[in-house]
Amino acid sequence: MSMKRINAAPPSGHISIVHLGLGAFHRAHQAVYLERYRQRTGDGEWGVCSANLRSSVDLVDSLRKAGYHYQVAEYADSQTLTLREIGVIEETLFSGRDASGNWGRDRDALLERLAAPTTRIVTLTVTEKGYFLNPASGELRLDDPMIAGDIASPGEPRTAPGLLVEALARRHAAGVAPFTVLSCDNMPHNGQRTRKAVVKLAQQRSAELAEWIDAEVAFPSSMVDRIVPAMTDADFERLAALGVADPNAVVGEAFSQWVVEDNFPTGRPSWEADGVEMVADVAPFETMKLRMLNGSHSLLAYLGALEGVETVYDGINQPALRALLRRYMLEEAAPTLNMPEGTDLAVYADSLLSRFTNDSLRHRLQQIAMDGSQKLPQRWLSGALERIQAGQASPCTALGMAGWIRYTDGQELNGKLYTVDDPMAKQFAELHQTHGGQPVALVNAFLAMDEVVPPALATHQPFVDDVVAAYRALTQDGLNAALAALGIEG
Repeated sequence: MSMKRINAAPPSGHISIVHLGLGAFHRAHQAVYLERYRQRTGDGEWGVCSANLRSSVDLVDSLRKAGYHYQVAEYADSQTLTLREIGVIEETLFSGRDASGNWGRDRDALLERLAAPTTRIVTLTVTEKGYFLNPASGELRLDDPMIAGDIASPGEPRTAPGLLVEALARRHAAGVAPFTVLSCDNMPHNGQRTRKAVVKLAQQRSAELAEWIDAEVAFPSSMVDRIVPAMTDADFERLAALGVADPNAVVGEAFSQWVVEDNFPTGRPSWEADGVEMVADVAPFETMKLRMLNGSHSLLAYLGALEGVETVYDGINQPALRALLRRYMLEEAAPTLNMPEGTDLAVYADSLLSRFTNDSLRHRLQQIAMDGSQKLPQRWLSGALERIQAGQASPCTALGMAGWIRYTDGQELNGKLYTVDDPMAKQFAELHQTHGGQPVALVNAFLAMDEVVPPALATHQPFVDDVVAAYRALTQDGLNAALAALGIEG
């Protein structure tokens, strides 16, 4: 194996960025760009404090124990590896609920860090559900128990929007300029959606505060792209064989992209020299990625998982599934995109398929399938709605919806059980219990969930009929029959 090692730059002790969501993606994406910047410039100003809001405290403490250094293994394929040491994270905090049910071990320290004048940027990777927005409308869910708790006790926030509002309230009261809020989650117009969540929550507290946030706080949008699977025992064993015994290590692909709207009133790193694309409008790029890459991933996840396919690599090597993804990207996703001149979407589609065949990554379909109710509106349904408004069908998306509905029943087509990991899992189970064995009633019940499916799509009878037909084919005759109905043979 060809392996290149890159050591971390020296720590500085100066923190200007706070990150909410200390997960694998942050450690393998934003932190890597900042490490590159520090190595290139020697500028130690942009150190990072990373906080976990809901995951286990173990990672927070493990990174502290390791002096905040960890390894990112970047695989171009199974034979080409860059082992990159990251040291730009200089503090880790935990603001979630511990094993005893207690909240906010380090919440006061996190709020102090957020409110400090030295903090100039706050970045987020809290997943779509971490913003507590209605997936279809984008409105803040004020009736969610977590948000209701932040409204009742604003000084003890448990959510990302709540932390941002409390920190900004403290800065406003102290006459300190606000930090820039940079969402790095897979949501369309993620900056605008984050602004809406924060302003709406602030309105429940103070009209003056909400107006100040809306007028003074920058919420640039961004598009992030790197495949970073959840770590497995096999990944740690593979690294150990290379002499890397790091419990905090992350494995990802060599490819990485970050497109950011250039709106940072209190300054930012000059990270464009390190691969970050600074643009005036990120919307075309984020929509392209959501509908083509993420949409394809979800299509493969639900259909493949029902057949017992374990990983993206396993699925993409099935000719029929690969043909389905390419057809979906070129015939249903690409025609809905309005890209800058010179963008070749066929080349982009083929590059995605090539990335999916990376034999060094074991990206589990069950991981991708998580939180479908939060993801599908932007990955599939917004594009399908545009197509029906243009008088066009979306048969691949209809098959995907049929696969998702069947997936939420919690068992493969052969009856093997699994856990459905979704904020609406209980509601899904109730729908299956009520309408099981009745394809038309079941499909209509799922499509009637207007917090997921746009009503104009749910009431478009040709689309409904396509989903019902795909559901019947899938559940009665199997995946190959459902694909054959679209003219795709294995």
